[in-house]
Amino acid sequence: MENTKADTSLLRSLSNQMADAVERVAPALVTVHGRSRQSASGLVISPDLVVTASHILERENDLKIQSHDGKEFSATLVGRDTTTDLALLRIQDLNLPVASAASEPARVGQLILAVGRPSEDGPMASTGIVSALGGPVRTGQGTVLERYIRTDATPYPGFSGGPLLDAEGAVLGILTTGLSNGIPLAIPMAQVQTIVDALSQQGYIKRGYLGLSSQLVHLPEAQRAGREQDHGLLIVNVEKDSPAEQGGLLMGDILVSLDGHTITDTEDLQLLLGGERVGKALPVEVIRGNAIQTLAVTPGQRK
Repeated sequence: MENTKADTSLLRSLSNQMADAVERVAPALVTVHGRSRQSASGLVISPDLVVTASHILERENDLKIQSHDGKEFSATLVGRDTTTDLALLRIQDLNLPVASAASEPARVGQLILAVGRPSEDGPMASTGIVSALGGPVRTGQGTVLERYIRTDATPYPGFSGGPLLDAEGAVLGILTTGLSNGIPLAIPMAQVQTIVDALSQQGYIKRGYLGLSSQLVHLPEAQRAGREQDHGLLIVNVEKDSPAEQGGLLMGDILVSLDGHTITDTEDLQLLLGGERVGKALPVEVIRGNAIQTLAVTPGQRK
């Protein structure tokens, strides 16, 4: 009997804590009207900025958000990033509480809450755990997502753009179902902040490109030229006037490193083409014949 009472008390305490977590974030949770059908969610991250999911914005004008107290505001699209499915909105005279980011990153097995405000009826929540942490991973759009949080919490319609919370109500990440065929993922807050900073400064995310097509190939011992790696990227096409062509890369070359980093698959290559490398001449190692050649290639800005 004593154990039953203790278990009930523990369950009640946990239940109250989870409800408190939702209440804590609710004033910073908004409804985003950016498409003709289901509205979605957004989160206030500064006095005049709301982060939401990019895929829920089917238009770039006539955007509205609705606050927890029913007030409606016009929003301006600052910028969006399809790789992470994040978009940033600016709202004048918003004056809403700002959500607090978790001080520690998510852990597998951690109890979490997925929260959204898809309508004026108030916040909605579902509970679960962090089922996986991962990345890099190729998304349904063909881009590479650097980091993600996977959860088994149910993403009700309109939850995209809302927060993934820890048991204290602090934000672990921003939810989206737009990257992986409807599978609920969250972009970790550290990455969200990086994207938000870039969007607020320049309206877009710098990502480089070389202008080539490649496929993964196994490197026979004779072609490794003393290297330990057993895979590289065979260049099967080089675009005319592209950075790759201007840098001297040829069809048939096997790309094995960029800027001193080993490349064993296309995910490696895409992750190395971050904004900090755009416009900089980088050493690129290729196997041409059975010999290593080093070329200088300057990544361009992906449009």
